[in-house]
Amino acid sequence: MNCTEQLHKVKEASRALCSLNSEGINKVLQALASSLKINIAKILEANQKDLAKMSTDDPKYDRLLLNEERIYAITTDIENTIQLPTPLGRILSEKTLDNGLLIKKVSVALGTVGVIYEARPNVTLDVFTLCFKSGNACILKGGSDAENSNKALVAIIKETLKQEQQNPDIIQLLPSAREAATELMNAVGFVDVLIPRGSQNLINSVRQNSKVPVIETGAGIVHTYFDKDGDIEKGKEIVCNAKTRRVSVCNALDCLLIHKSRLSDLPTIVSKLSKQKVEIYADEEAYSSIKGHYPIHLLKKADSSSFGTEFLSLRMSIKTVNDFQAALDHIYKYSSKHSEAIISENNQTITSFYSAVDAAAVYSNTSTAFTDGAQFGLGAEIGISTQKLHARGPMALEELTSYKWLIAGNGQIRA
Repeated sequence: MNCTEQLHKVKEASRALCSLNSEGINKVLQALASSLKINIAKILEANQKDLAKMSTDDPKYDRLLLNEERIYAITTDIENTIQLPTPLGRILSEKTLDNGLLIKKVSVALGTVGVIYEARPNVTLDVFTLCFKSGNACILKGGSDAENSNKALVAIIKETLKQEQQNPDIIQLLPSAREAATELMNAVGFVDVLIPRGSQNLINSVRQNSKVPVIETGAGIVHTYFDKDGDIEKGKEIVCNAKTRRVSVCNALDCLLIHKSRLSDLPTIVSKLSKQKVEIYADEEAYSSIKGHYPIHLLKKADSSSFGTEFLSLRMSIKTVNDFQAALDHIYKYSSKHSEAIISENNQTITSFYSAVDAAAVYSNTSTAFTDGAQFGLGAEIGISTQKLHARGPMALEELTSYKWLIAGNGQIRA
């Protein structure tokens, strides 16, 4: 089946989704969660074929990796999504006009959602789960790095749909070749919205070339600012978690900003990072403060490329700032508007940070690792939007809906 045939099939199959009720949708998702657990060995075998083609030093390796723990975490996300109320059919507003017309604004599915993504096989399951729960069909174009993993997962999804007497064409996996991405970006009339997930280059390419409306899920260039009133013990734990919990994800810390009055505390703040072998690129003042307290082979002097970089690895930069405004200025210059954090015990400073920082998720005294749909209580996520139209931050069920107007009359005509 070629791409054009797949586009026709998913578009036609999407029509049947409007007749599915919430109970039927949840039944399918529960069956999928069970099927994934049964087929763990098959999934891991396919994933190993993909991993064998990639260097373990590649930042994408960790994103590509599936193991039993991660598969069970995905099934937990599916089960959590089942427990969430349906986003469909919600009355968003309702009013009766002077002429007697009853007007309702009601949530509906987007229709068919396309996703272009790289070496992230978990996205395959996240996208299907959220799309199906919200009444959407989905058409996926994964990267060649995860080809075997994606094929195995989509085969399990399709088999589950067949067993539950649902049309398996509501999900389609396009070939991993780049030509398929071009077809998807030009699929006007077949795809209602296109969501890219991956590197900044991928996102830029889709935004610049797609004729289908795009929701941009941006790269994460993430900062944490340690304020003059920051708590050193909180800071030490937060910085370590934000940087090392999982380095290949977009909410991982890239740059620590530190107020110059707290440079003497910097060796303590970064002390846990050395155990994780984090390579630090520090400006002159920070370098002088850390030198002698941090393994010298892991300590480098920063240059211009050290800032505004999404490392996706065990590397991070440190920038000394003279005051709060300088921290804001640095974030303004380099932020990708994904996730930004402040560590401070001064409530007024925190309030000012919340107000001044333009990002999808703004934190105080906690790790940016929480920018995640499941952590936000959304079940899972289809991506983290860094734009401002339609959706921002972790996108889940509600963000996969639009609305339509229902108007009930009793013979009224317009003069």
